[in-house]
Amino acid sequence: QVQLVESGGGLVQAGGSLRLSCAASEAIFRIITGGWYRQAPGKQRELVAHILPGGSTNYADHVKGRFTISEDNAKKTVYLQMNSLKPEDTAMYYCNAYPSRSGWWGQGTQVTVSS
Repeated sequence: QVQLVESGGGLVQAGGSLRLSCAASEAIFRIITGGWYRQAPGKQRELVAHILPGGSTNYADHVKGRFTISEDNAKKTVYLQMNSLKPEDTAMYYCNAYPSRSGWWGQGTQVTVSS
């Protein structure tokens, strides 16, 4: 069973930046599309960005131009660079495959953006 561990969250002021990391127990991102998701209180989990094995990326409209998804050469870690953060970006952030796999959800990493 693949394990995913997210890290890098924290408290930041609006306009600030954070870099999230997702470390996989195996080099799954060689063949699996990796995705970053988030869930704000009282809302459904949503896809924020994903990266295909070949490196192509896609973003939700509300993060385009501010967030960048990338992966390391070993294909075991996926990153999410978040710039120009807004209070509405406050959420628990998770990584998973895209489409997501139910048994792969980790604990997530909390991002809180203060105004």
